[in-house]
This record gives sequence, structure tokens and C-alpha cells, in this order.
Amino acid sequence: MGEIMTAEAQVRRVADKLELESRYGMTKEFIQHGSVSVYEHCISVAAESVRLAKAMNLKVDTDALIRGALLHDYFLYDWHDNPDGRHNVHGFTHPYTALKNAKEDFDLSKKECDIIVHHMFPLVPLPPMSREAWLVCLADKICATKETLLMRKAQTA
Repeated sequence: MGEIMTAEAQVRRVADKLELESRYGMTKEFIQHGSVSVYEHCISVAAESVRLAKAMNLKVDTDALIRGALLHDYFLYDWHDNPDGRHNVHGFTHPYTALKNAKEDFDLSKKECDIIVHHMFPLVPLPPMSREAWLVCLADKICATKETLLMRKAQTA
């Protein structure tokens, strides 16, 4: 009988593989929200995406969902370090940088590209084109909200 893996275990297995094959480990060096690293954020978004798909009983390409979610913020820079102001539009531009970096390091499916480049909808004006991309778009907003609220709670404590 097959072992049922948790969303977190599924995601960690893929993340470990990405780390071995690329620059993915660099995402641990950059902060996303509060004290949460880009790596931790992407792990959370991927696991939340899997949980949402299961909760909604949606048929999805789980491999593409997880890989796309893990790579959605593969921009590989500290967007908080902004001496020349070029990161002022990070929310609008980082999906394209993430996609460029991911294409340099991996062979991506059409769905994985869709997930990466459209996860910031509506800041990125074209909506996601697949269930998987919509799930990551939603999961990203859920996780970012939690991370931001935790940061604000820690500041007021």
C-alpha cells in the first residue's frame, strides 16, 4: 500500500532536488516578508497550493503546481536593498525576472511558466491561464498576508 505524503513532505522533496540542481539555495539568503526568507515563503506557497487543490477537490498537475510554486519568486536578489530605486517596481517586475532565472536553470513546462509569470495578478495584467497558476496566485496572497501580519504583530509586541 502506497504511503500518503503530506503537502509539506511532497514540497520538501521537490525543493531538495531543485537545490541540488541549481541556484535554488540562494533563495535562503533573501528576505521576502518580515523575517521570512524567499525560500521559506516559496515552501509555504507550494504547500498551501497543494492543500487548496485537495480541499477544492481539483484535478491538477501536482508536479507542475509544486515546481511552479517553488520557482514563483526565483528572482535571486534582495528587493529590500534598493539604493538606486530600481526595486520600487519589484511587485510588477519580479515575475519576469523569476521566469528568466528559472528558464536559465531548468526546463519548464508551459504550466510552470504560467505559474511563475502570472502569480502577481492583478499587478501583472494578464490573468493565470491554468488551474495550477490560479492556485499559486491565491496561495501566494494567503501566505504573504500571514507573513506580513506576523511581522506587524511582532513589531507591536
